[in-house]
Amino acid sequence: FGFRGKIILLDEIDGISAIADRGALNAVLDLIEASNHPIVLTANDPWDPRLRNLREQCLLIAFKRLPKRAIILMLKRICEREGLICEYKALSLIADYAEGDMRSAINDLQNAAAISRNITVEVVKPILARRDRQYTPFEALRNLFFSKYAWQAKKAITSTDIDYETMMLWIAENLPYQYSDPEDLWRAYEALARADVYLGRIKRSQSWDLLSYVFDLMGPGVVLARKTSKIKWVKYSFPQKIMLMAKTKEQREIRDAIAKVLAGALHISSVVAKRDVLPYLRIIFNENPAYAARIALGLNLTESMIKFLTPKRYREVLRELAKLKKQA
Repeated sequence: FGFRGKIILLDEIDGISAIADRGALNAVLDLIEASNHPIVLTANDPWDPRLRNLREQCLLIAFKRLPKRAIILMLKRICEREGLICEYKALSLIADYAEGDMRSAINDLQNAAAISRNITVEVVKPILARRDRQYTPFEALRNLFFSKYAWQAKKAITSTDIDYETMMLWIAENLPYQYSDPEDLWRAYEALARADVYLGRIKRSQSWDLLSYVFDLMGPGVVLARKTSKIKWVKYSFPQKIMLMAKTKEQREIRDAIAKVLAGALHISSVVAKRDVLPYLRIIFNENPAYAARIALGLNLTESMIKFLTPKRYREVLRELAKLKKQA
C-alpha cells in the first residue's frame, strides 16, 4: 500500500510460564497500552485462563482448518505446474487424510510424486496415514457430537490439547445446546457423572487403570445417550466454571491467606478455619467494627483481608484499627 511500518509479533504467547516468566503477561499488557505499533499475538490455546486479561484487550482471529475443496484446488494447481498427471479421487483422498492441513497435503503429494508421475489412488493409498493431531476444545466437541461410532467418540476426547478434567467441563457446558430432548440430556449427564465418579476414585486410590472407563463414559457414553435429538451446528461456549474461577482467583487467594493466619493462631487446619471459623469472623466484622479492629490488630490482618471480611464496612474497621495503633 506504499506504506512501510512496523508490527510487534509475539509468537505462542500461551507458552509463557507463570513461574519462570513471572510478570511477563503484565509486561505485555503494558506494552499494548504504550506502543504506537500494531501488536500481533499468536497462541495455540487462547482460552487459557491465564490469558483472560489479554483476551479482553485483543481482537481474536481464529485460523480454522482449510476446507477439503480448497486443498484439492491447491493440489491440482501444483500438479499442473509440476507436470503431474493426477486423478481427482487421489487428490480427494490426500485431502481427507490432511484434515484441513495444507502442509500435510503437499508433503503427501510430494511423497507420491517421488514414486510416480501419475498420481492415482493406488499410488497414494499405501503412503497415507492418519496423523496424531491435537484438536482445540471447539474442534474436539464438534468431532465428539458428530461421531457415529464409539471409537470416533473416544478418539475425539483423547486427541484434544486440554486435559480430560477440563474436557469434562466443556462437554457439561455445551450438552444442553446440542441435545434438545430431556431424556437424551439426562442420559448424557448420567454418563458424565459416572465418569466423574471414576475420576474421583482414580485420584483417591491412584488406580490409573480406571482411566479407560472415564474416556468410555465421556466419549461413547455421551454420544450413545442421544436417541431422538437431531445433531445440528451450534456455537459452543467456554465453560462458565473456568471463567468464574479465573475471576474469583484473587478473592480465593485472600480467603486462603486468612485461613492460614487463623490456622496458625488457633492451632487448627486451614480447612477447619475456612469451614468453621471464617463464617463467624465475617459476622463479627460486619456487625461490630470496633471489636473487628481488635481482632485485625491481633492477627495482623492486611487491608485486603479486612475488605474481604466486610466489603461494606471495611472503612469503619480501618478507622478503628488506626485509633488502636495510635493508642499503642
